[in-house]
Amino acid sequence: MRIPKFLKEGGTIGFAAPSFGCNIEPYKSGFINAQKKFIEMDYKLEIGENCYKGCGIGISNTPRECGKELNSFMTRKRADVVISCGGGELMCEVLDYVDFENISKSEPIWYMGFSDNTNMTFLLPTLCDTAAIYGPCAPAFGMREWHKSLYDALGIMTNKVTTVFDYSMWEKESLKTADNPLEPYNLTEEDKLYYYNCYDLRYGVTGRLIGGCLDCLSTLVGTRYDKVAEFNEKYKDDGIIWFIESCDLNVMGIRRALWQLKHAGWFKYVRCFLIGRPLCFGQKLLGLDQYDAVTEVLGDFYVPIIMDMDIGHLPPMMPLVTGAKIFLMSEFSKVRLEYLL
Repeated sequence: MRIPKFLKEGGTIGFAAPSFGCNIEPYKSGFINAQKKFIEMDYKLEIGENCYKGCGIGISNTPRECGKELNSFMTRKRADVVISCGGGELMCEVLDYVDFENISKSEPIWYMGFSDNTNMTFLLPTLCDTAAIYGPCAPAFGMREWHKSLYDALGIMTNKVTTVFDYSMWEKESLKTADNPLEPYNLTEEDKLYYYNCYDLRYGVTGRLIGGCLDCLSTLVGTRYDKVAEFNEKYKDDGIIWFIESCDLNVMGIRRALWQLKHAGWFKYVRCFLIGRPLCFGQKLLGLDQYDAVTEVLGDFYVPIIMDMDIGHLPPMMPLVTGAKIFLMSEFSKVRLEYLL
């Protein structure tokens, strides 16, 4: 696995918009304030051509233009790291214009984003053997007071953080609006992990970390971008730790999508599942809740499943290095995740 060079003091942070751009509030003000904060830290900035655009369908621009912008960052070294401007809806359509072959031959750089950005953070390790970061998008760094998760995300890129822990509180309802675009996370809910098939995790488990947003992962199954079988075989001796979270899927959709990935053979060599809080948190449909939606499909792998983790759309989120080998342990309902980079 290729590990990109870490961001140095005075280095250049690039911003690209292969999914939504920061053309409306509260994202525009958040993005502008994030730039101010990074400049105050003495970083240089490189703003992509689509960062303030919103003329595309479910993405910032046309798929061709979004792919062109991505290629310029990932193959021409415009910046030392790249942070996505946001998630969106149809980043999958950009993939036909992304030069993954050239990316795999170019010097690797960090790419960070989540949600629709699964289309890069998942494919970089599985297609290009290059680690990426499933973490916050650019506007989050514009909030008035940073949450620890944001320091952790920057710390991963600078190699100042190699171990992350789940956080104590999470946000169920955001206070961020167009009129209040810089609001910090509204942390009202206590972190409570749900364990299934978990033997004593005090002694930990190691494996190669991969995953992303289930909405996007299920779209990739069976396409020419699906190289999971090859990834699994390459890293089978490490074992695989899957992390999965969801956005638009209801509990039935989560169960169907997991069934699809399971029967596509994606979970071969799995050692542990890390499941983030779904955006449909607390939903029940026809007797199915968010926990049974997972365990009824994944339970027969007989590996630990940790649910309601700080991953994904209900912040804060632990920055996860896709493609990295990790050591994970859990004790007293807290998770510790160490990157073995």
